[in-house]
Amino acid sequence: MSPYLLLGFLIAGVMHAFIPSRFYQKHFSKPSFGSVIKAALFGIPLPLCSCGVIPTAMSLRKEGASNGAVTSFLIATPQTGVDSILATYGLLGLPFAIVRPVAALVTALAGGTLSNLFDRGKESALCQSCAPEQKHVSVIGRLKEALRYAFLDMIQSIGKWLMLGLVIAGLITVFVPQHWFAVFEGNTLASMLVVLAISIPMYLCATGSIPIAVALLLKGITPGAALVLLMAGPACNMASVLVVRSVMGTRSLVIYLVSVVAGAIAFGCLVDYLNFNHIVDFIGALGLQHSCACGCRHDGWFAWFCSGLLALLLLNAFVLSRFYINPTKNETMKGKTYLIEGMNCPHCRAAAEKALQGVAGVTSASVVLETKEAFVEGDVPEDELRKAIESVGFKLLAK
Repeated sequence: MSPYLLLGFLIAGVMHAFIPSRFYQKHFSKPSFGSVIKAALFGIPLPLCSCGVIPTAMSLRKEGASNGAVTSFLIATPQTGVDSILATYGLLGLPFAIVRPVAALVTALAGGTLSNLFDRGKESALCQSCAPEQKHVSVIGRLKEALRYAFLDMIQSIGKWLMLGLVIAGLITVFVPQHWFAVFEGNTLASMLVVLAISIPMYLCATGSIPIAVALLLKGITPGAALVLLMAGPACNMASVLVVRSVMGTRSLVIYLVSVVAGAIAFGCLVDYLNFNHIVDFIGALGLQHSCACGCRHDGWFAWFCSGLLALLLLNAFVLSRFYINPTKNETMKGKTYLIEGMNCPHCRAAAEKALQGVAGVTSASVVLETKEAFVEGDVPEDELRKAIESVGFKLLAK
């Protein structure tokens, strides 16, 4: 997976550095089908994981996005991303790499449309004051930001979940007997329901779910059930369920879950109907050795080089960066200290920090992901800070 992952991370960094966030936000305010389509299309290539998409979506809602657009964004974004699409192609081939974003798009359009029809809620005006001032940054500065985001922030966000997915895949491959999934032979729906029961409560990122799907395919589960894992696993987990219910209401939560589950089962049945069983032949034996479309083996020097580079980037993100990114309070972090519950990645930290900085009266706000601490300066009631943090899906506690 490493060559595709590195390319996906780089593309994601370029998108982050060169496309301003207001470009996405200003298109989602009207409760129309057009905003639902835009939210899905914008969300599909974004490399946000299941936890990172929550504060981003809640921030869009705070700035005026309709319920339909937010629901569409919540469904489409965690299922795919440029990194996971490329990794899907690398391990599962072109058919899966095409079906996966198409399925994310269709389920997002269905969920967003249903939300606009049955749970429109209050249409709020886009908050122009919430947007940070656009500062001129040189091309070199943007390239540096792209590399920092791609190979530090993103790897910090999904690296541990990717490694967890690889470990789980290895355990399945080695320890799960081949005959365990024989009971599902000829019963696609039963295997899908089992996969749904396992994947919905779990936290799976779009990229980390790929090796698990590959391992299950090699053990005999149907390609349709593997697609259900790739769709429902990243799109639904207990954290997103609780936040959607808290911020958007029970009706939005029901629409969100029904859209994801029904869409996953429908596309899973379609994949099995189209007979994607040749995918198992494509990924090969248990050693996961396979050929890509151009016929080149993935055990050459380039793949080893990319694997070594990815290992170094993971080491930097989780170990070395602690020496040059302040994990604790220092002289630049002043003010009253609070604890923030629910942050799991740099996207979460950035969303929480932006929410605090947007509160009237706050002169400065810094958030440290490692310690879950927020340092806020300014004469501001705690209730105002708590509301701001809750609006992006987290909880603020006095320390």
